[in-house]
Parts: sequence; structure tokens; C-alpha cells
Amino acid sequence: MDLRQAPLLRVHVAADPGRTGRWLGLVQVHHLLQDHTAAEVVLSEVEAFMSGNGDGLPAPLPFRDFVAQARLGVSRAEHEEFFAELLGDVTEPTLPFGLADARGDGTGVRSARLRVDDGLAVRVRESARGLGVSPATLFHVAWARVLAGLAGRSDVVFGTLLLGRMNAGRGAERIPGPFMNTLPVRMDVAGLDVVGAVRSMQGQLAGLLVHEHAPLALAQKASGVPASAPLFTSLLNYRHSARRVHSGDSESDGTAGLTVLSAAEDRTNYPVTVSVDDLGDGFGLKADVVDPGDPELVCGLIQTVIEALVAALEAAPETPLYEVDPLSPVDRERVVTDWNDTGVVVGDVSVLGLFGEVVGRDRGAVAVV
Repeated sequence: MDLRQAPLLRVHVAADPGRTGRWLGLVQVHHLLQDHTAAEVVLSEVEAFMSGNGDGLPAPLPFRDFVAQARLGVSRAEHEEFFAELLGDVTEPTLPFGLADARGDGTGVRSARLRVDDGLAVRVRESARGLGVSPATLFHVAWARVLAGLAGRSDVVFGTLLLGRMNAGRGAERIPGPFMNTLPVRMDVAGLDVVGAVRSMQGQLAGLLVHEHAPLALAQKASGVPASAPLFTSLLNYRHSARRVHSGDSESDGTAGLTVLSAAEDRTNYPVTVSVDDLGDGFGLKADVVDPGDPELVCGLIQTVIEALVAALEAAPETPLYEVDPLSPVDRERVVTDWNDTGVVVGDVSVLGLFGEVVGRDRGAVAVV
């Protein structure tokens, strides 16, 4: 959606030519206007009017009350102090797959989904409960470990999505508007054991809640990353997703008279976006990645790491986080053994020999394609 072109909320409605009395709607909305909770509020109010119960809706609360609370709550100086302590010595951006463009429009994104094994999901919740943290904390640690591999660095920074309604005052759950915010998370996977990583992440996320309405630009300015470069280019969105009831080829969202025919498709300006859907019992993973990144690889790595992380927390909590392996045994065999088997003969010459021949002919030529 082009921010220079109004409106940022569009609803296209048409009668279904194949079914009498059935109407179809396509809703497009920019997150600068409202978040997912606000969309649910609007749909519930539409349903109330459709069923003749519009008069029973509560009086709307003004969004300006939230704006005032956000601006008058924590001072700018306090925001600057918090993020300077967190990011002051960060001088380089964290770029998974080397992707540095954080101003894209979501085109060219490839997506992949993966349902976390149900047995593993139970173990995740048990481990989180035993440590007195949320499952979201464990997934943040897991993504930090995966990101370290994808970015080729141990000290990583990524964005996390904050709901923005936790401390927004009375009735915040029913106010349409853009409450959510994106702020940075940092972890050095080389300096902590698995329990220490979980505790560190828990404290950091708790601190972000205090500063959940700080501008992202302020946080980036507090770092040592040049203003011309992004602080991070990956985003983690941990969200509580209501389980939908399937009906044929469609999905009901629980609202009488309304049926969701196609699930929401989210796009962000970040080239790597990971969403963790907390389904109440299980977990779903979704990765949106632009080329040359691989969304299926990202989902697989997260599941591998969360399983290894839980195993370490259960049996060896002193395990260094960097020893939590993001590669499954099959993937490790492929990378370490198969891809390094340069002794394989191609014709009468090995791969290493072919490489040498090219270098011998022209040292400036491309040796491997």
C-alpha cells in the first residue's frame, strides 16, 4: 500500500454471482491505521449491526486518551537511557542472508509454514512454566540463536512486535487504532548458557514493556549504527492466534454471519519476518523471506533450535547457547560431509582439481558457479 495514497483502509464489496444472497468483501488495511485487535473489534461491531444489535454496543472510547498516555508516561530521556545501555556499543547491523534493505514493500516475499510437533509444544510450555517465563521468551532465544547463524555473527539484534495494549488503560482492548510497536532485542549467543539466555531475554522483554511506546528511530539513534544503515532487518512476531473452525473450504472466525474465505496476508518492510502463532496448545511457525533467503529453511532451523534448547534446559542447563545446534543431523551431514566432499571425481578430475585449473588459466575469472 502506497502511504502517499489515501485511503489506508479499503473495503471492496461485490455480490457473488454464483450464490444468491452471498456477498464477498476484500479488506485492505495498513498497520499505521490499526492493528489486528482493532480489526477484530471492527468486524465484531459490523456483525452487531448486521444482527440488529448495534444499539447494544458500548460507547466508543477516544484514541486520543491512549496517545496522551503514551506521550506523557515514560519521558524521552528515560527511553534514551534505556536504549543507550542496550545498544550503545552496537556498531554494525544484523543482516540475515546478507539482506540489508529494510525499506521494501513486501513484494517478492516467499512464505513457508510449519506446525511445531505437538509433543515438542508440550515440552516448550513445561520448560517455560518451570522457569517462570512465557513460551514467547523461549522462542525469542531460539530466534536469536538461528539469527546468529544466518547473519554470521554472535551478537545479534532483531525487532520484536509489542502489542501496545498491555498498559494502555481502561477499555484499550476495544479501541480501534495502531497500538502496536516494533522495538529492538539484542542477544550475544556466545556469552550465555541456555538458562542465562532465557533469564536475560526475560528481563529484556520486561524492560521493553516499560518502553513499549518509544519510537524505533530513538532506539536506533541510541546505537552506534550509522543512520544510513538499518539496525536490524529481521522481525519476530509472537502472537496469540485463536483457533479457527474449518467448514469445507472456508474458515469461520466465530462471528455469526461472517466467514473468512482466505486468511490474512501480512507484509512488512523487513526482508525476514518470523511469526510464531500460539494456538493455545500447539505452535505454528510462518516465515516471510525475500530472495536469496529460504523461508522453509528458516522454519526448519527454528524448530530444530527450539527442540535443542528445550532438551538442554531439561538435561544440561549449563550448556552454552552457542552449542545449541541449529542444524538437524540430516542437515549437518549434508553441510559438513556432502558439501565438503571435494574429492568426488568429475570426469577425470576432482572438483578441487577443476578449481585449480580455472585459477591457473585466469586468476581473475569466476571459479565456481
